[in-house]
Amino acid sequence: MSAAARHSLDDLLAIMARLRDPERGCPWDVQQDFASIAPYTIEEAYEVADAIDRGDFDDLREELGDLLLQVVFHAQMAAEQGRFDFADVAHAISAKMIRRHPHVFGEVQYADLDTQKQAWEELKAAERATKGEAHDASALAGISHGLPEWKRATRLQQRAAAVGFDWPDHRPVLDKLAEEMAEVRAEFEAGADPARLEDEIGDVLFVVANLARHAGVDFSRALRHANAKFERRFRRMEQLAADAGSTLSAHDLPAQEDLWRRAKQDEC
Repeated sequence: MSAAARHSLDDLLAIMARLRDPERGCPWDVQQDFASIAPYTIEEAYEVADAIDRGDFDDLREELGDLLLQVVFHAQMAAEQGRFDFADVAHAISAKMIRRHPHVFGEVQYADLDTQKQAWEELKAAERATKGEAHDASALAGISHGLPEWKRATRLQQRAAAVGFDWPDHRPVLDKLAEEMAEVRAEFEAGADPARLEDEIGDVLFVVANLARHAGVDFSRALRHANAKFERRFRRMEQLAADAGSTLSAHDLPAQEDLWRRAKQDEC
């Protein structure tokens, strides 16, 4: 790391410490804690992913800075409590990467990528044991409950697939999706009990995550693209209505659906 880069990081650490200073800092920053900052940390990670999706590297640079600030923020709060500081964070991740890559930083050799992945999981299991975590022999052990639920669903499915519990390809997954959708429809027809609907719709979402996995599609990225497409077309609908001297809300549903079709056609 260059001297300039080290100085920039030192500056950032000093800025965060000043912001958290009880007497001279920012009142908002001072009153924050780990729980209140956690949602911003998650949000900034998604902003990074969005910049990558858009191929906007100027924005990516800025968003990576915002995400780094989140790490610095948490480290500063921990340092104030005498738990750890930023240097401890950097040391811990450096040590972990070296420990988990013995084929790069040591003499270990793996026959193929699958063998390496298996060794990675074994190393993680050994680390959990070293921390004194209760032994869990399940193939699903160690999957964080802090992950977004779609991501946790994918991880659960990947672990199950690693021991052979998986469909051979996408076709039975599509059949299962049709089955689950039929069960949702049946619940609506039976009176739409909220608890039953939540359970059945959850099953649908779990299968959709599985379908994305079999298709090699990133669930989150696919949904981000769908959101962007909906927003783009909806805004076009609003513009079409405005061009006609009206507002979208002034149109009934059939007229809005016609505007939606026109918005789609404009993209072709």
